[in-house]
Amino acid sequence: DLYRSSGKFELLDRILPKLRATNHKVLLFCQMTSLMTIMEDYFAYRNFKYLRLDGTTKAEDRGLLLKTFNDPASEYFVFLLSTRAGGLGLNLHSADTVVIFDSDWNPHQV
Repeated sequence: DLYRSSGKFELLDRILPKLRATNHKVLLFCQMTSLMTIMEDYFAYRNFKYLRLDGTTKAEDRGLLLKTFNDPASEYFVFLLSTRAGGLGLNLHSADTVVIFDSDWNPHQV
C-alpha cells in the first residue's frame, strides 16, 4: 500500500478525513506534478472531492476552478495546487487549512 509506505502520506491520511468531517477547506501544495498525480490516485482511493491547478491549467479555466472551490456550497474540500502555478495571485479565501506537502528544492523559491 503506497500510502502506508510514506510517512507524509500516512500523516495526511490521518488528518484529511478529520478535516473533511469538520467541514474544513484545504489547500494542498506540491512541487512536482508527478506527485500531484499520485495524490489524485490517493484522493480517488479515499473518495475525496478535489480540484487541481498546475502549470498546464489553461488561464481561462483557472477562474472557474477558484469560483468552484470558494463557493460555500462546493462539494470540493481539497484544492491541489503546484507551488509554482498556485503560489501567487490566487484568491482562495474560503480555505482555512494549508498543507505544503513538499517544499521547493530551491531555497530562494520557498
